[in-house]
Amino acid sequence: MFQRLLALFAVAFLFAACETASNVSGDSASGSSSGSATGSATGSATSSSTASTASSTSGSTVATQMSDAEKLAQVGNTVYFGFDSSELDGEAQATLDRQAAFLNVNPTVVVIIEGHADERGTREYNLALGDRRAVSVRDYLLAKGLDAARIRTVSYGKERPSVAGSNEEVWAKNRRAATVLN
Repeated sequence: MFQRLLALFAVAFLFAACETASNVSGDSASGSSSGSATGSATGSATSSSTASTASSTSGSTVATQMSDAEKLAQVGNTVYFGFDSSELDGEAQATLDRQAAFLNVNPTVVVIIEGHADERGTREYNLALGDRRAVSVRDYLLAKGLDAARIRTVSYGKERPSVAGSNEEVWAKNRRAATVLN
């Protein structure tokens, strides 16, 4: 019974940390819609969550790592590209502006930019295209003042599609660069 309560408080603490993180990152839309539900869970778990984190430091480390990944997902961790292109459109630039702000607020976070392509074309061509996309995102973030040592790039080409299928809608979702925590 004690372990279940401890797990419940750890989950409540995790949600409370995520809610606080979204307010720090400037995501007001998600902060206002889920604030009341998270606030009630936080109020009942505040005194017990302190005890649960004190008893398990490794649990709080995992919660912190999950919190950073969730914050990155909230600001937007994926940008999409046109067919055979590595140019950033306005929507992609807006997402990268939010990523840059998140990374500036969290100076210890190191990221990997994963470049991807749709299934059309040869393996070699798509690896090169994925690399151009990842480098395009990296260069944009560097222009926003981020340290180059905090950003790595990798290309997966067409090897790791986010959606399976063979039509324009699916291909559009696979032409992307994803920012993930290192």
